[in-house]
Amino acid sequence: MKIGTDIIQISRIEKSLEKFGDKFKAKFLNDSELQLVKKTESIAGFWAAKEAIAKALGCGIGADLSFHDISIKKNERGAPSFILSPDAQKIHAVASSSLSISHDGGFAIAVVAIT
Repeated sequence: MKIGTDIIQISRIEKSLEKFGDKFKAKFLNDSELQLVKKTESIAGFWAAKEAIAKALGCGIGADLSFHDISIKKNERGAPSFILSPDAQKIHAVASSSLSISHDGGFAIAVVAIT
C-alpha cells in the first residue's frame, strides 16, 4: 500500500483564479471535473487530491503522470474517488484506491491510499 497527502491554502487557488480565470482550471481539471467543482474550496480540494495521488504513485506530476491523467469522480453520496487514464494505468497499475478530500480554516487537504 502507498499513501499520499497534500494540503494547499485555498487563497492560493483564489489568486490563480483571479489572475488566470478558466485557463487555470483547464490546466488541471478535466471536463467532467469542471462540472463537479462549484466553489473555490472544491477546486482546491481537487488540486490537493491530484497532488496526493501523484505522491502516492511516487512520481509527482510530470512526464509519467499529468493532471489530466487523473479523473476525480464523486458517487451519489458525494464521496470522491479517482481513475487514471489508460496510459497512466498501464504505467502505475493501480489495483484499488481510497481518496478523502476535506477543507476547513482556509486550507484544503487530500489523502489517498493506493494498492
